[in-house]
Amino acid sequence: MSHAPQDPLRGALVLITGASAGIGAATARAFAAAGSRLLLAARRRPRIEELAAELRDAHGTEVHLRTLDVRDPAAVRGWCEELEAEELVPDILVNNAGLSRGLDPIHQGKIEDWEEMIDTNVKGMLYMSRAILPLMVARGRGHVIHLGSIAGDTVYPGGNVYNATKFAVKALTEAMNLDLVGTPIRISSVDPGLVETEFSEVRFHGDVERARKVYEGYTPLSPDDVAEVIRYVAAAPPHVNLFRTVVYPTDQRNPYVMHRDTR
Repeated sequence: MSHAPQDPLRGALVLITGASAGIGAATARAFAAAGSRLLLAARRRPRIEELAAELRDAHGTEVHLRTLDVRDPAAVRGWCEELEAEELVPDILVNNAGLSRGLDPIHQGKIEDWEEMIDTNVKGMLYMSRAILPLMVARGRGHVIHLGSIAGDTVYPGGNVYNATKFAVKALTEAMNLDLVGTPIRISSVDPGLVETEFSEVRFHGDVERARKVYEGYTPLSPDDVAEVIRYVAAAPPHVNLFRTVVYPTDQRNPYVMHRDTR
């Protein structure tokens, strides 16, 4: 008698950082719809409480919340120790928390912007991975998915430090895979092109009009588009690692080449 293969995401425990908005919130919805249990972390507690209520109502999802700034290594370590004690070690870690600040040339850049990007995009990802990976290795299963970017492949004018952080994510995705050879732990990244989220609004320090112009004249990716790719990467069979998955909107062919409808 043949049996349908078990859905690998049903009942899986998924930890998502930066879950309060954008790709993080969309990823939570995608995993909830797949029957996963969730550990949601973000700085904005009211946002993740609202999301948790939505997912419980829609899917009956088991959701655990944590107010967390991934830039704080002690807070990250403390939470992960609690998760181990409570037997809530995630099967999947989605290192989504990240941001960009400014488009200033390097000689005019704001050091506080650089520090925020490096501390969140690189060090925060490292703190989470360092805390969770030993637990996955000890248990003999686990999957870490980084949110990368096409900015980690090609530098663009004004991108400088943001580009550097995403080049670091790319390098660390490769390095972690090498370090974990011989274990069943997979390290993947999903690297999108232009996605319409709060990203540009954050980059321009709340300038909504400037952010809106970034997305004029073409159809960008949506957070749901990227979340579906993350879900697909996570659902691959254990012997398959979708190492880097690059995702562009059809109107964009590389960081510089885009079709904009100017009519």
